[in-house]
Amino acid sequence: MASGPSPVSRTQLLRWQFDLTWSLFEYHLERLEPGDFLWEPVPHCWTLHRSADGTWEPDWAETEPDPVPVPTIAWISWHIGWWWSVTLDHTHGRQPRKRTDIIWPGGGAPTVRWLRGLRTEWQTVLDGLTDTDLDATASFPWPGDPAYTVAHTVAWVNTELLKNATEIGQLRLLRAAS
Repeated sequence: MASGPSPVSRTQLLRWQFDLTWSLFEYHLERLEPGDFLWEPVPHCWTLHRSADGTWEPDWAETEPDPVPVPTIAWISWHIGWWWSVTLDHTHGRQPRKRTDIIWPGGGAPTVRWLRGLRTEWQTVLDGLTDTDLDATASFPWPGDPAYTVAHTVAWVNTELLKNATEIGQLRLLRAAS
């Protein structure tokens, strides 16, 4: 008698989803060129600018403008680094960094290495989770709301990464076609 597939735990399913999302992102990461990062497809963009001390600072507004500026790959990659670093701070019980503490390493290989490093750190978090851990109340991005669990945070990371990977991929393709 043939048996069906083995049951998949929630942690296994979320890890599978993350790995799938990352593989779609990696397709674009390995093809990014340094000039892709600061390319502005339209005049109304959010990007990064060199500050007086040589670090990169992102365009930012506390209230989202209307119309929303088109972000550059630089801005999106900084944004990934920001939300992922803060999520990792929360999962490790560290004091979360402020948005202004997240420094973009610059276009090209430095940013790709940074993002891959965040991926490795997140994989370690995922590999340490049990299905029981997933039921704990999330500390981020919904602090203090018992309706959201660690499972929600993991699913949010997967979704946010997929959205940002899609944005980067589309911008990369548009630049290559222009």
